[in-house]
Amino acid sequence: MIVDPRPAAPPERASATRRSELDSIRVLVVVGLVFFHSALVFAADDDFYVRNAETTGATFVLSALGVVWAMPMLFLIAGFGAWHSLRRRGPAGFATERLLRLGVPLVFGTLALAPLPQWLRLRADPGYHESYLAFLPRFFDVRLDLAEYPFVLQGEHFETGHLWFMVLLLTFALMLAPVVRWFPAAGARRIAGRLVAVAGHRGAALLPAVPVSLLSALAGLEEEYAGWSRWAYLLFFCYGFVFAGDDGFRAAMRRDAPLAALAGLALPLVGFPLFLLAGGDPFTDLTPQAILARAMYGAAGWLLLVAILGLLDRRTPTPAPTPSHPTGASASISAPPRASTHPTGARRKVYAYLAAAVLPLYVLHQPIVVVVAYGVVRLDAPIAVKYPLIVALSLLLTVAAYDLLVRRTRVTRFLFGMRDGH
Repeated sequence: MIVDPRPAAPPERASATRRSELDSIRVLVVVGLVFFHSALVFAADDDFYVRNAETTGATFVLSALGVVWAMPMLFLIAGFGAWHSLRRRGPAGFATERLLRLGVPLVFGTLALAPLPQWLRLRADPGYHESYLAFLPRFFDVRLDLAEYPFVLQGEHFETGHLWFMVLLLTFALMLAPVVRWFPAAGARRIAGRLVAVAGHRGAALLPAVPVSLLSALAGLEEEYAGWSRWAYLLFFCYGFVFAGDDGFRAAMRRDAPLAALAGLALPLVGFPLFLLAGGDPFTDLTPQAILARAMYGAAGWLLLVAILGLLDRRTPTPAPTPSHPTGASASISAPPRASTHPTGARRKVYAYLAAAVLPLYVLHQPIVVVVAYGVVRLDAPIAVKYPLIVALSLLLTVAAYDLLVRRTRVTRFLFGMRDGH
């Protein structure tokens, strides 16, 4: 039988409203990735595809402030959306929709876009003269490695690049569908009831930080996945799925947001210096200092999510519930929700445009940043000139590529995971 993911008769039923601030966060994170990846061009401690001759350690600090919350936020919001998508479509329909909205652009992006940054990395060597077409067979020379699940295709040059986010999100969605299909409904309701009861206590919204902290401390972090373990992202996704079902958790986030903000900002002040002082590889070493640094990092990640969502929710007007607008985020990065407030005129058009563009912009942005940076680093100019130039050109070209090459035909919209009509 198909299990309804809705909790049964909780003390506070989920309100039937969309949360427009979640859509705004998704846009902010994806646009922020242009700034983030542009900064890596100048990072002294990173092996980005293109590197400027002059580097700086300042990018580590700036990047750390973003990675601690940005990608976890996308997985949390995707978990919110998965709950609502499963309610509407059921497990089979949900899995099919995820394969179309994430699987198709993942395959297309891997085939058409992912090889370019790797080729430009090699082209940075003056002694490398291989053409792009000659490089492609070497890029797609892959082997199967189940130990790297879900990144089971490995090769000397092959990678999904920034599309790792879509690999994980699709994997988590396909893992969730059969669990919802076969997990006993009565058991789900009992768990939901207990969670709702816990949410009524002050500080309850902070408790999910404990598993994230332990996982980060003991399993380690993975630099290639924006500084988080791939399985920590599964926790954030599952948290979003579980907490989307009832307004008790939303109220707990609003209530605990100030405390979460204080703790979430304080922990990095201590944890980040520990990373620098730990020696060796603080992402994986099992020394007490490295473990403590990772534990604080993991806890800070969840606390900042609570702070951001809770504080924004306090400022967002709540409209009257309507049956056609369930609570929560979009089904994922690829399916934006309708807003709970309705901006008018030009503002409304810009909002709708960016909301529909999130997934294509994500798929397009990194190859464009790499191409732009490949040219800009050759200029005789300081970092203060090169960095804003890379950001500005990359943003302009990414939006232009979306507008002119993606959104205007049904085929290209399908290849980039967009729904018809956007």
